[in-house]
Amino acid sequence: MAMARAILAVAAVAALAVQLAAAADHKVGGSGNWDASGTNYNAWCAKQVIKQGDTMSFKYSASHDVTEVSKADYDACSGANPIKSYTGGATSIKLAAPGKRYFICSIPGHCAAGMKLEVTVAAAAAPAPAAGKPKPRHQRSVAPTPAPAVAPEPSSSSTDELPNVSTPTAAPAPKSSDAATILGSKAVVGLAAAVALLAM
Repeated sequence: MAMARAILAVAAVAALAVQLAAAADHKVGGSGNWDASGTNYNAWCAKQVIKQGDTMSFKYSASHDVTEVSKADYDACSGANPIKSYTGGATSIKLAAPGKRYFICSIPGHCAAGMKLEVTVAAAAAPAPAAGKPKPRHQRSVAPTPAPAVAPEPSSSSTDELPNVSTPTAAPAPKSSDAATILGSKAVVGLAAAVALLAM
């Protein structure tokens, strides 16, 4: 059991390492340069496969910034209500969650000149199950089958009157001592049991 746990732990660490190694760093515009040179950042971004866990890297001069904004502020080229603002010439932003992200340069006129970027982050693929891990088994519990009910002995010796039988499931087996009277009261009980079974 301890060996199985150790193997599962190693497999989990390996899966995490593969996932981390698969994370990509996307250099904005292809070179990382974030400027007003006329690069169409959205056309570049549309050709990228950007997944949860990837990074966006911006390189820019001191006359620019990177400002994350809402969709409305992105459309209006407004940095008045930033979600987060970055300065310093080099910014790497981890894309930790799937969804849309919007970035602009908040310096007046720069967003309108093309310094805006809409990023669609796809959800990361779920890691494959670890090798050797048993799949859970789904078991059904089965209720025991009740024993068949036996028809009661007739209370009178008259063959004209049928006994009251409450939904029997099987006719009683005749006793060897009753073999001679099979056409008597036992036959009536058996017939009543068969009729009751057919009526169910």
